[in-house]
Amino acid sequence: MSSIVSIHSFRGGTGKSNLSANISAVMALQGYRVGVVDTDIASPGIHVLFGMDDSKMDKALNDYLWGRCSIEECAYDVGESLGMKPGRIFLIPSSIKPGEIATLLREGYDVALLNDGFHELIEALNLDYLVIDTHPGVNEETILSIAISDQLVIILRPDQQDIQGTAVTLDVARKLEVPNLYLVVNKVLRRYMGSIGQQISETYDCEVIGVLPLSEDVVALASAGVFCIRYPEHEFSHRITEVANRLMWPAG
Repeated sequence: MSSIVSIHSFRGGTGKSNLSANISAVMALQGYRVGVVDTDIASPGIHVLFGMDDSKMDKALNDYLWGRCSIEECAYDVGESLGMKPGRIFLIPSSIKPGEIATLLREGYDVALLNDGFHELIEALNLDYLVIDTHPGVNEETILSIAISDQLVIILRPDQQDIQGTAVTLDVARKLEVPNLYLVVNKVLRRYMGSIGQQISETYDCEVIGVLPLSEDVVALASAGVFCIRYPEHEFSHRITEVANRLMWPAG
């Protein structure tokens, strides 16, 4: 049985796309078929971590939303480029062309198409997991992604703006009755690593499934790849693997 996992943050800059890419890669490495959808149409970026650029993206999510193609035609098998077996991980990117971004934002689109598209992808590609890299904040698109999720991961930094915004997102998710809600705390200073998980969990009455350190090595990679693939024995990769394993648990 497939599972839809949305990765969300109230604000940008939390490491949401990086977490989405790494979790997806860990799932794929364990033999699952994983789809990754970039629904951050206004500022797409997860494709960079998978080694994609405009020259390699003939179609994007935008084309599906405009009715130009089916959503599976926007899916790129990126498994082999990551050094894993083909058919394990599929990326559905958003367009990085400024004109297409501006047009979609100006004219809008039928948000219900996203819901249909997600389920079409799962069936067409026989996915075990569909990971949705959402747009930050709370808007119509992210509410839809949250509403149809089997699991929602909210990533936040130990920052007062993130802390307040996360409360808003959790409130929305609880009203939408998302089955499984989790928190991941990212970019944590070493001296707070031991205590912040419990503090955040108690603050929100929500399970913290990962505390990720502020890592110079992650910063140094500068999104030029999926960190867990490049450095599987790194502490950061081990912590990401723990998060992915926790998300795989509900699906068996």
